[in-house]
Amino acid sequence: MAAKIRKGDKVIVLAGRDKGKSGEVIQVVPAESRALVRGVNMVRRHQRQTAAQQGGIVAKEASVHLSNLAIADPKDGKPTRVGFKLLKDGRKVRVARRSGEQIDA
Repeated sequence: MAAKIRKGDKVIVLAGRDKGKSGEVIQVVPAESRALVRGVNMVRRHQRQTAAQQGGIVAKEASVHLSNLAIADPKDGKPTRVGFKLLKDGRKVRVARRSGEQIDA
């Protein structure tokens, strides 16, 4: 099955501590049904000093479950569900259920 949320998508958080925030998907982990979203679900971790980087407390993104994310509608930016559509040339593209707008370029 084609993935409904992919790397590079603009998404909105539907539930949890960061409800209402939006950001770009950095990474998707299909095996765990989770995704990393830039600027969302930030956690602070203690980092040991290495030759490459300074030690200390570092803030970074933690993964969010896919059920708590929705694609932002390309037309108005509000959360939408994702559907699929076959084009005349045989390509299968994602479409926003809210507006019918095509998500894939």
